[in-house]
Amino acid sequence: MSRVKRGVTAHARHKKVLKAAKGYRGRSNSSFRIAIEKVEKGLQYAYRDRRVRKRNFRALWIQRINAGVREHGLTYGRFINGLKLSGIDLDRKVMADLAVHEPEAFKALVAQAQDALAKQA
Repeated sequence: MSRVKRGVTAHARHKKVLKAAKGYRGRSNSSFRIAIEKVEKGLQYAYRDRRVRKRNFRALWIQRINAGVREHGLTYGRFINGLKLSGIDLDRKVMADLAVHEPEAFKALVAQAQDALAKQA
Protein backbone atom coordinates (compact mmCIF):
# COMPACT_ATOMS: atom_id res chain seq x y z
CA MET A 1 0.00 0.00 0.00
CA SER A 2 1.11 3.49 -0.69
CA ARG A 3 1.39 5.93 2.17
CA VAL A 4 -1.05 8.78 2.64
CA LYS A 5 0.36 12.28 2.77
CA ARG A 6 -1.89 14.73 4.59
CA GLY A 7 -0.27 18.02 3.66
CA VAL A 8 -3.19 19.32 1.64
CA THR A 9 -5.95 18.35 4.08
CA ALA A 10 -3.96 19.51 7.13
CA HIS A 11 -3.25 22.85 5.46
CA ALA A 12 -6.93 23.27 4.57
CA ARG A 13 -7.96 22.44 8.14
CA HIS A 14 -5.47 24.91 9.58
CA LYS A 15 -6.66 27.60 7.17
CA LYS A 16 -10.28 26.99 8.13
CA VAL A 17 -9.58 27.30 11.87
CA LEU A 18 -7.32 30.36 11.51
CA LYS A 19 -9.94 32.06 9.33
CA ALA A 20 -12.53 31.48 12.06
CA ALA A 21 -10.08 32.89 14.64
CA LYS A 22 -9.70 36.23 12.85
CA GLY A 23 -10.13 39.13 15.23
CA TYR A 24 -8.99 37.20 18.29
CA ARG A 25 -6.24 38.83 20.39
CA GLY A 26 -2.65 37.71 20.87
CA ARG A 27 -1.53 34.33 19.53
CA SER A 28 -5.14 33.15 19.43
CA ASN A 29 -5.47 34.32 15.84
CA SER A 30 -2.13 33.08 14.50
CA SER A 31 -1.08 29.97 16.38
CA PHE A 32 -3.10 26.94 15.27
CA ARG A 33 -2.84 25.09 18.57
CA ILE A 34 -4.25 28.00 20.56
CA ALA A 35 -6.65 29.11 17.82
CA ILE A 36 -8.42 25.74 17.70
CA GLU A 37 -9.16 25.94 21.45
CA LYS A 38 -10.46 29.49 21.16
CA VAL A 39 -12.60 28.72 18.10
CA GLU A 40 -14.17 25.68 19.78
CA LYS A 41 -14.91 27.73 22.90
CA GLY A 42 -16.36 30.50 20.73
CA LEU A 43 -18.67 28.01 19.03
CA GLN A 44 -19.83 26.78 22.45
CA TYR A 45 -20.64 30.35 23.48
CA ALA A 46 -22.47 30.94 20.20
CA TYR A 47 -24.61 27.83 20.69
CA ARG A 48 -25.46 28.76 24.28
CA ASP A 49 -26.10 32.42 23.57
CA ARG A 50 -28.53 31.79 20.73
CA ARG A 51 -30.88 30.66 23.50
CA VAL A 52 -29.84 33.35 25.98
CA ARG A 53 -30.52 36.07 23.37
CA LYS A 54 -34.20 35.14 23.36
CA ARG A 55 -34.37 35.53 27.16
CA ASN A 56 -32.54 38.86 27.06
CA PHE A 57 -34.85 40.32 24.42
CA ARG A 58 -37.96 39.23 26.29
CA ALA A 59 -36.61 40.87 29.46
CA LEU A 60 -35.87 44.07 27.50
CA TRP A 61 -39.38 44.15 26.02
CA ILE A 62 -40.93 43.67 29.47
CA GLN A 63 -38.83 46.54 30.88
CA ARG A 64 -39.92 48.85 28.07
CA ILE A 65 -43.59 47.91 28.47
CA ASN A 66 -43.36 48.40 32.23
CA ALA A 67 -41.80 51.85 31.81
CA GLY A 68 -44.49 52.86 29.31
CA VAL A 69 -47.31 51.53 31.47
CA ARG A 70 -46.10 53.21 34.66
CA GLU A 71 -46.40 56.59 32.94
CA HIS A 72 -50.14 55.90 32.89
CA GLY A 73 -50.34 54.78 36.53
CA LEU A 74 -50.40 51.01 36.06
CA THR A 75 -47.93 48.19 36.67
CA TYR A 76 -46.77 45.66 34.11
CA GLY A 77 -48.57 42.74 35.75
CA ARG A 78 -51.89 44.60 36.06
CA PHE A 79 -51.54 45.79 32.44
CA ILE A 80 -51.02 42.25 31.11
CA ASN A 81 -53.93 41.03 33.21
CA GLY A 82 -56.13 43.82 31.81
CA LEU A 83 -55.16 42.94 28.24
CA LYS A 84 -56.05 39.29 28.84
CA LEU A 85 -59.41 40.28 30.31
CA SER A 86 -60.18 42.54 27.35
CA GLY A 87 -59.22 39.81 24.88
CA ILE A 88 -56.30 41.65 23.29
CA ASP A 89 -53.62 39.20 22.19
CA LEU A 90 -50.43 41.11 21.30
CA ASP A 91 -46.94 39.79 21.87
CA ARG A 92 -44.46 41.66 24.02
CA LYS A 93 -42.22 42.57 21.11
CA VAL A 94 -45.02 44.49 19.40
CA MET A 95 -46.17 46.14 22.63
CA ALA A 96 -42.61 47.28 23.44
CA ASP A 97 -42.30 48.75 19.95
CA LEU A 98 -45.61 50.57 20.40
CA ALA A 99 -44.51 51.90 23.79
CA VAL A 100 -41.33 53.36 22.30
CA HIS A 101 -42.42 54.52 18.84
CA GLU A 102 -46.22 54.96 18.99
CA PRO A 103 -47.09 56.38 22.43
CA GLU A 104 -50.65 57.32 21.37
CA ALA A 105 -51.47 53.79 20.23
CA PHE A 106 -49.91 52.41 23.39
CA LYS A 107 -52.00 54.82 25.47
CA ALA A 108 -55.13 53.41 23.83
CA LEU A 109 -54.01 49.89 24.78
CA VAL A 110 -53.48 50.98 28.37
CA ALA A 111 -56.93 52.58 28.42
CA GLN A 112 -58.55 49.36 27.22
CA ALA A 113 -56.67 47.36 29.86
CA GLN A 114 -57.77 49.80 32.56
CA ASP A 115 -61.41 49.55 31.42
CA ALA A 116 -61.26 45.75 31.55
CA LEU A 117 -59.74 45.88 35.05
CA ALA A 118 -62.42 48.32 36.21
CA LYS A 119 -65.22 46.08 34.90
CA GLN A 120 -63.74 43.06 36.64
CA ALA A 121 -63.44 44.80 40.01
